[in-house]
Amino acid sequence: MDSGLRKEIEDKVLSGERLSREDGIALYASDDLAWLGGLAHHVRTKKNGDVVHFNVNRHLNMTNVCQASCAYCSFQRKPGEKDAYTMRIEDAVRLAKEMEPDGITELHIVNGLHPTLPWRYYPRSLRELKKVLPNVSLKAFTATEIQHFETISGLSASEILDELMDAGLESLTGGGAEIFDWEVRQHIVDHATHWEDWSRIHRLAHEKGLKTPSTMLYGHIEEPRHRVDHVLRLRELQDETGGFQVFIPLRYQHDFHDSRDGIVRNRLQARTSMATGAEALKVFAVSRLLFDNVPHVKCFWVMHGLSTAQLALNHGADDLDGSVVEYKITHDADGFGTPNKMTRDDLLELIRDAGFRPVERNTRYEIVREYEGPEQGRRDVPQPMRF
Repeated sequence: MDSGLRKEIEDKVLSGERLSREDGIALYASDDLAWLGGLAHHVRTKKNGDVVHFNVNRHLNMTNVCQASCAYCSFQRKPGEKDAYTMRIEDAVRLAKEMEPDGITELHIVNGLHPTLPWRYYPRSLRELKKVLPNVSLKAFTATEIQHFETISGLSASEILDELMDAGLESLTGGGAEIFDWEVRQHIVDHATHWEDWSRIHRLAHEKGLKTPSTMLYGHIEEPRHRVDHVLRLRELQDETGGFQVFIPLRYQHDFHDSRDGIVRNRLQARTSMATGAEALKVFAVSRLLFDNVPHVKCFWVMHGLSTAQLALNHGADDLDGSVVEYKITHDADGFGTPNKMTRDDLLELIRDAGFRPVERNTRYEIVREYEGPEQGRRDVPQPMRF
């Protein structure tokens, strides 16, 4: 990047002027990660100060049976395959209930597109979960699942959302977005929910008063211009609805070992390499700079590793997700050695160790509890290596 363009972009950021598509592409072309991180950190600090948000949540995948075969996905199984499963609602309730003593505030529910499960299974599952955990927010279903429910129920997305909200739904999840540009999407996605329907469903949710997350799957066959296009589509929709609370870059994962049945379902890995830690930090920084009208940027620590997650907090991110407990979709594929679960104390230590002040939130980003930040000496003075 030449010095003139660099100065122009820097002036825009510092004055709060919106960046353009061309600016986003130029940012990705920069090899000065310290400069990018500094600009993004300036923006995240203006929006969120020295706070890092987290919650105490549990991911719940009630079935991995899926009629789609997306090229990047190692989670899906076909009916009758080894390791295919579908939970009884009673079993899902039992698993969720186990987290009650930890002060859980959110259940995050995503499933495969099961070809034969009846529509009624889904609102009933929410009702039963809400019955035993009335103070826990239900963040459930991707836009892809909502469109699948349209197909199996004959109802409209509006009617489906109304029934799910009546059963206790408080937020959709952000999945199904991947990369919106068709140039990439046609090679990675095997379901019918593309930008037009993904945006239609989230727009409907926002009109009904739901706040939702937005996501981007990066680090596979896409190019920086596709990432920029993806974020700008979301930014335009946010201008219209104001309904996105957070943007979550999700790092594409290779299969590092075969699945237990010997089948490698990820068909992209022969064509690409995963994003490096430096590339991940660039994605967070550029996303924070471009997506100026979304309050929060989240680093999902499970998909980035704990060290990169901490560094992301200095490159635009202000949220580390939560305790997670069990994340089946990519966890078995990752090579970071990340744990299945982070306790509240683990998250507090992770955030303080990165030099930030932890704030526990709920699904709606309402503050549950504020905590002390790191010791001043620990924050400001280089610490000796600890053995």
